[in-house]
Parts: sequence; C-alpha cells; structure tokens
Amino acid sequence: MATTTVARKSGSAGSPSQRKAPFPVEFYRSALGKKYVMAITGMMLMGFVFAHMVGNLKMYVGADDLNQYGEFLKELLYPILPKYGMLWILRAGLLAAVALHIHAAYSLTRMNQAARTVKYQSQRDYIAASFASRTMRYSGVIVLLFIVWHLLDLTIGASVVSADFVYGQPYENTVNSLSRIPVGIFYIVANLALGTHLFHGAWSLFQSMGWNNPRFNAWRRNFAAAFAAIIVIGNVSFPIAIMTGIVG
Repeated sequence: MATTTVARKSGSAGSPSQRKAPFPVEFYRSALGKKYVMAITGMMLMGFVFAHMVGNLKMYVGADDLNQYGEFLKELLYPILPKYGMLWILRAGLLAAVALHIHAAYSLTRMNQAARTVKYQSQRDYIAASFASRTMRYSGVIVLLFIVWHLLDLTIGASVVSADFVYGQPYENTVNSLSRIPVGIFYIVANLALGTHLFHGAWSLFQSMGWNNPRFNAWRRNFAAAFAAIIVIGNVSFPIAIMTGIVG
C-alpha cells in the first residue's frame, strides 16, 4: 500500500498540468515581465517612429528623392533576400511589437485593477503623473486606429480608402491622401495623441527597466519632451505643408 502511494505521488509530480512553462512565458506572466516587454517594445516602436519621420522628410527635397527612398526600402538586403523580403520581415516584427505592447498594457491594467486595494510593493515615481499619463489608454487607442488607417491608406492602398493610390509612388500617394482636409486633420490629431503617448512612454520606460535614479529625473523629462516634440513637429508638418500648398 505504501509503495503504491509513493508511486502515485511521484507520478503526479511530473504530470503536465504541474509543469512550469518555459522561463520567458513564466516571466511574461508576471507584472515585472509585462513591464519589461512594454519597455522593450516601446523602444523598438520609438526607433521606428523616428526613422519613419526622418525618411519622410525627403518629401521636402522632392518627389524623386522620396520615391527613391521607397525603392531603397524595398531592396534592403537584396539579392540576399528577395525584393520586399527584408521590408516584410521588418513590418512583421513591428506588428508583433505593437501586438505585444498592447497585450502587455491591457494585462497590466487588469492586474492593477485586481490589486487596487493592495499597496504597491515598490517606491513609485509620480513626478511625471500628468495629462499624458492619465490619458495613455485613450491616446493609445487613437494611435492604434491611426496605424490601421495609415496601413490601409498609404501601405496597402485599399481602394475603399485611397482611390488614387499607385504602388511605387509614395510622394504622389502622400500628397493625394493628405490634401484631403478631413484626412489631414485626422493625421494632425493622431500625431498630437502620439506625442502625448510618446512623452509618457519615453519617461516611464526608464522606470520599467529600473533606470529611474532620481538624479536623472530632469534628464529623463527633457529627453521625453524633446523626443515627443521632434516627432510631432516633423509629422504634423507634412499635412500642413500639403494642405497649404507648400508641397504638392
């Protein structure tokens, strides 16, 4: 009888239901893991937003320069990879980063709501608590809708959205799209929301990664404000320049 009991115990200890998931999965299930994922994906997306804005500044040089830039992106690592290959790899990675960022943010919100009556275990930095931090979820939703619109309008060229879309002509497509007043206004509003989101995100990622020494708070705020301002000014200049006839 004793031998049978021991055998049952040893068998149950190794049952699949009691086995732990791989470390990355277990770590992501924790609040700390979700914060790291939010911070890392946030840095990836910040890098993309900056590079995307800088590349689009070629619009001010002329149609040929922006269109050649588009061709350059299509031929990244060609002929090692097929044409468009690296571009689609980058797009897939960015979409995965967006999905992980959203899921981590949603999961953290649910965890915080469930533990609302429990005092936070570590010392938090509330210096940056502001309009930007209080509206993160709303600005995030606006930015997400803008991403979907932007992909349909200027990447996929869905005919329902962009009747004048022509593949291989990013300059002409951008001018045709943003010359429509409602689209231009939406572009401006979405980038203002992106700016508030970037400001708080750039600030809080240092805290999420454990780089929140109070001695660097002024530097962190200045970096967050400068980065958000550069992105907003650069991106908002495009619809304004097109709608006012400076570019066209």
